[in-house]
Amino acid sequence: MKIKSEDFRVREGKKVRLKSRPTVVKPAYNSTENYQEILGDHVKRLSDAQNLHYAANAGALLLIFQGMDGSGKDGTIRHVMSGVNPQGCQVVSFKHPSKEELEHDFLWRSARDLPGRGKIGIFNRSYYEEVLITRVHPEILKAEGRPTNLHKKRSKPEFWTRRFQSINSFEEHLHENGTKILKFFLHLSFTEQAHRFLARIDDPHKNWKLTADDIKEREYWDDYVLAYEECLSATSSEKSPWYIVPADEKLNARLIVSQIILDNFRDFELKPPPTDAMRRRELKEIRKDLEASLNSTDR
Repeated sequence: MKIKSEDFRVREGKKVRLKSRPTVVKPAYNSTENYQEILGDHVKRLSDAQNLHYAANAGALLLIFQGMDGSGKDGTIRHVMSGVNPQGCQVVSFKHPSKEELEHDFLWRSARDLPGRGKIGIFNRSYYEEVLITRVHPEILKAEGRPTNLHKKRSKPEFWTRRFQSINSFEEHLHENGTKILKFFLHLSFTEQAHRFLARIDDPHKNWKLTADDIKEREYWDDYVLAYEECLSATSSEKSPWYIVPADEKLNARLIVSQIILDNFRDFELKPPPTDAMRRRELKEIRKDLEASLNSTDR
């Protein structure tokens, strides 16, 4: 299968029904060796693009990863971004908000960790948790309710509509100021999640990842699906799109994500800063000093 980014994009204004979206598609590779070859090519191209992006210092790229537990967010980030220079990239994982973070609006902690110009920022979970887990578990909002009792308003549809509007305005602001946002929902099936959890139990290097709370959350699967459907429908735009990536097959998901990032890197001006006359004179003087040092007998 040739990967076409547009096949996975959520169009602005499009109503999302996750049951109609596949969690597995025909793979873009025909063997493990072929997968390694394709991913290696993608990683090399991403590395080259990131180096030029860093040198140009003209804009930022923010990658957001969301998905059910076990959908492969960590592994996708690790494999796809394995060739990127850490100097130009940062990964932020958003856990339960701290006491300090709860004293601010729900977008505050994300704004602190936005990438600067020339950088790639990766959010493993994000401010979208505030319209997902808080919707499924309204008791979390109680901690955010001081002093306006937000938790008492969450049962009203307009409460979530306003949160979506806040997110859309936030992303519009970032876009207008040079940050391109790509958002990935790793679409995992209920059955595949169970298989992955069982595999974690059997692997002593991974069973620390699984807790009783993870199993408890499976009881809320349908609630999460509804929350994701409304979130994806309300917040995918032409400027900050969502991509629904079939995630039951990890290797193929990584290739899809890396291809989408590569396709969107084309929107940046990926070329080194121009060398003007002043810079050429500076480089000429530097060359002269270096050549003189080579002829020096002092060392």
